[in-house]
Amino acid sequence: MPTIQIDLPEEVLLALKETPEGLSQIIRMAAAAKLYELGKLSSGRAAQLAGISRVSFLQALGRYGVSSFDLTAEELIHDLHNA
Repeated sequence: MPTIQIDLPEEVLLALKETPEGLSQIIRMAAAAKLYELGKLSSGRAAQLAGISRVSFLQALGRYGVSSFDLTAEELIHDLHNA
């Protein structure tokens, strides 16, 4: 799995009262939510990026101001046929 490294000032961790691992999870979820919102990732791939299940990802989207029901009519019909 590829690794991306981000250098952050220590003050950011202190201000957020987070460990590096905790902040990593927050950043992964925020990135996944935004990429999903922009239509760059499906909910399944975004959940994979966030490191959580698809159901948990869809449930968490509201905390990021992202709707989980932003489907086009075509996507909704496709989902209904695959259900």
